[in-house]
Amino acid sequence: MSFTDQINADIKQAMLSKEKDKLAVLRDIKSKLLLEATSGSGSEISDDVAMKICLKLHKQRMETYEIYTTQGREDLAADELFQAQVLETYLPKMLSEDEIRTEVNMAIEAVKAAGPQDMGKVMGMLTPKLAGKADGKLIAALVKEALAAK
Repeated sequence: MSFTDQINADIKQAMLSKEKDKLAVLRDIKSKLLLEATSGSGSEISDDVAMKICLKLHKQRMETYEIYTTQGREDLAADELFQAQVLETYLPKMLSEDEIRTEVNMAIEAVKAAGPQDMGKVMGMLTPKLAGKADGKLIAALVKEALAAK
């Protein structure tokens, strides 16, 4: 079952069980997928593209959640957190910080990085490998930390 088919099936299920909040999130995902499908040359989008869209939506929800909590708007923050949790069910399992450190160290050794000047080489190797599995900011911070120690 493709990602789009899964979203459509879950929309039907949410409609039947009258879960309005979950339905709103699923419809948002579907609208973004349809927008992407109609903006490109083909009418179908791959599961990888759909996953990136879902990851982007999740990241937006988490950033908004953080803004609302810093401003003391707990009512709005709770909505954003719920939406992020619904989106998480469609995302692949994220790597832990220790797992990312292991990947960073392997990449540093593979490109024989000598210091901070080689950050581009290391990031160039890690970014496609960890896409969708780890946050880019976290990867960059761990690479910078590891290269600074060299």
